[in-house]
Amino acid sequence: MPPSALRDRKRERTRRALLEAAAELFETQGYDETTVADIAAAADVGTRTFFNYFGSKEELLFPESDDRVRAAVAAIASRRPGERPVEVLLRALRAAGDNPAEHLMDDLSPRIAALRAEVSRTVPSVSGRAAHAQLVTQREIARQLHVAFPAEFDEVGAAALVGAVVGAVSGALTVLFQQPLGGAEDGEHLNRLMHKATSQVLQPWLSPHRVDSVG
Repeated sequence: MPPSALRDRKRERTRRALLEAAAELFETQGYDETTVADIAAAADVGTRTFFNYFGSKEELLFPESDDRVRAAVAAIASRRPGERPVEVLLRALRAAGDNPAEHLMDDLSPRIAALRAEVSRTVPSVSGRAAHAQLVTQREIARQLHVAFPAEFDEVGAAALVGAVVGAVSGALTVLFQQPLGGAEDGEHLNRLMHKATSQVLQPWLSPHRVDSVG
């Protein structure tokens, strides 16, 4: 195996160790009570190594944001002939929601999602980070939608459509996240509820009348 591949594997192991350590500590002793030093020690690395991977505790809860943006952009770029803007947008949003980071194994991704939902309800700094991550994704999707359909949308129109759909989904998920959520054991259950809520909200946009009237 080339040295570069070995380095990449080592980095992924260290990154995952930090995420696993953080998840365990957040669940057992609480988010506010857990320090960066605690997480680094539990992962058997130094604090300097921690900051090579994450800029803060908040970033630990948002490890897949870039992957979701890339998934959404790829979905727009792969639009099919005759596909309407709202259909492309919904497929992009679904791709963003269904595409956890490749470095996260199946058992860790739902665990992080459940912790993010729980902490976002109670810690202002995490709530702000969540809002920022959503805004970045929303802006990029709107920009790509305008590029894909320049004759149908200007930048403002694309942003308005994305905002309307994302706002509807966010409203549904806000109510969902008000429910008490546990730790890792609730991760898969949370994912199922999120998919169900999102599908219910998006269904009206997929009706023939609604699709024909938008764009």
